[in-house]
Amino acid sequence: MLIYHIVLPDPWKSLEAKADYIAESLGTEGFIHCSYAHQLDAVFKRYYADAKKVIILEVDTERLSSRLIEEPSTNNEIYPHIYGPINRDAIVGVETREF
Repeated sequence: MLIYHIVLPDPWKSLEAKADYIAESLGTEGFIHCSYAHQLDAVFKRYYADAKKVIILEVDTERLSSRLIEEPSTNNEIYPHIYGPINRDAIVGVETREF
């Protein structure tokens, strides 16, 4: 199954050479926020409306070494959350989207 994590270009650039990807939210909230494909547009509008560019990491959950939990978040909708770093080989695609 594929899930998606959105990150701004500057934080991604500083982390892209590392073995594992660790989002800031892992330290502040205990997990990395992700979305299913059908949730991406709403997440863009809700949290990235002022961004000119975002990076979308495509994560293969079958390759993920950290724990994945599907749980309610915004509007009680179920979102995938990763409780640990995203190992590099689980990132199967990186897309840049400009608005």
